Amino acid sequence: MTYHPATGPIGAEGRYWDALIEGRLELPRCASCGTWHWPAVWRCGACGSWDHEWVEQPIEGSVFTYTRTHHGFGGTEAFAKPFSTLVVALRTVPIRLVGVLDPDDAALKIGAPVTGAIGRTRFGDADVPALRWRLA
Repeated sequence: MTYHPATGPIGAEGRYWDALIEGRLELPRCASCGTWHWPAVWRCGACGSWDHEWVEQPIEGSVFTYTRTHHGFGGTEAFAKPFSTLVVALRTVPIRLVGVLDPDDAALKIGAPVTGAIGRTRFGDADVPALRWRLA
């Protein structure tokens, strides 16, 4: 999947990005067998179906893992340092998503409950939708 700042989402994940832009988190599930897919796919690997439904999900879960960044590198210019990037196991579906902890918190630990919101991140010359997590 590619997100082009001028034309928007391209690829199987296009609906994910469109939903984020509209303020929702939607994730794909096979309409035939019910298998959740992330990243998004065109065809279900479990049953072979081409039919998927996109289901809105609450933006909440627990910290699966994280990294705290203290030095800038390309693409992180918009973040105050240090910042923490989280991989969050969603509460309602067997999917993990990445986002930034906002604000960064030294009390962060694996397993901590988090809630999320949809924000924007500056990447190069583009503003792209992004998940922002907070400790619950």
